[in-house]
Amino acid sequence: MDKDIRTNIKFGRILRKWDPFKVGGDFYDTETADTIQAVHQLDDANKLAHRIQEIYEFSFEKKLPLESCQKVALQLLQVKNDAACEL
Repeated sequence: MDKDIRTNIKFGRILRKWDPFKVGGDFYDTETADTIQAVHQLDDANKLAHRIQEIYEFSFEKKLPLESCQKVALQLLQVKNDAACEL
């Protein structure tokens, strides 16, 4: 399996487990896809956290606490950095 596909699967697992609105982890397909795209574009945890907050607010018309978004942003960037270090 391609390294990028494996990494995206890991991102998806983190986001499904997060379930910020407690509606079920499989409920966020669009937000998960948008967040994964953002992870590939951004390397700064703070910028990524703000982008995640925007993505979910756009869909749910409800603002998530930035601290929650920062925690998941750090997890996602850790996976991204680990994948970049693989041989």
